[in-house]
Amino acid sequence: MRYKGIIITMFFLAMAGSSCKTLMSYTNGLRCDFRMQSLSNTSLAGIDVQKIKGVSDLNLRQAASLTSAYLGGNVPLSFNVNIEARNPNPTEAILAKFDWILMIDDVQITTGTNEQEHHVPANGMQMIPLKLSVNLLDVLTNESKNSLLNFGFNLADAGGKPTRVGLKIRPSINLNGFPISYPGYIDLGTEFGGGE
Repeated sequence: MRYKGIIITMFFLAMAGSSCKTLMSYTNGLRCDFRMQSLSNTSLAGIDVQKIKGVSDLNLRQAASLTSAYLGGNVPLSFNVNIEARNPNPTEAILAKFDWILMIDDVQITTGTNEQEHHVPANGMQMIPLKLSVNLLDVLTNESKNSLLNFGFNLADAGGKPTRVGLKIRPSINLNGFPISYPGYIDLGTEFGGGE
């Protein structure tokens, strides 16, 4: 990953007074690899749509509920993007936070920051669930009701792998109040190696 050497050098100069073990744990956070492992808890207007692939799969109650949400101007789509972090280092890695950008069909939908600190074990992996929510009517303003609903149903394949969802993240580390972020966003795929 480019610029990593510069960041790490700056980090060590800025944090020279901190313990080596703590420094290494935070610095390792910038050396981790990431991927989107799966999508889970997919909900459209409060309806679990994990197994629904189209409007024809809805029962009458679900169809009525989604129609009501559509006519009311709010069709909330929520889901978890399960990010897998892999730490190739012989010591623990600590991520203080990460900024993210959600893309669907290569269109930027929304942005945010995950403020929770995550610890990735040495030579190990850690799952990081990122809960996202968006009103589909804000995103797909000119789509018909059925097109909009089918869009929400088909974000993942049968195994839960993201097919239409893209995610970019920018990891940050924070030690003694001194924040250091990766210099750019890493495009996550469903395999490790994004940003390399």
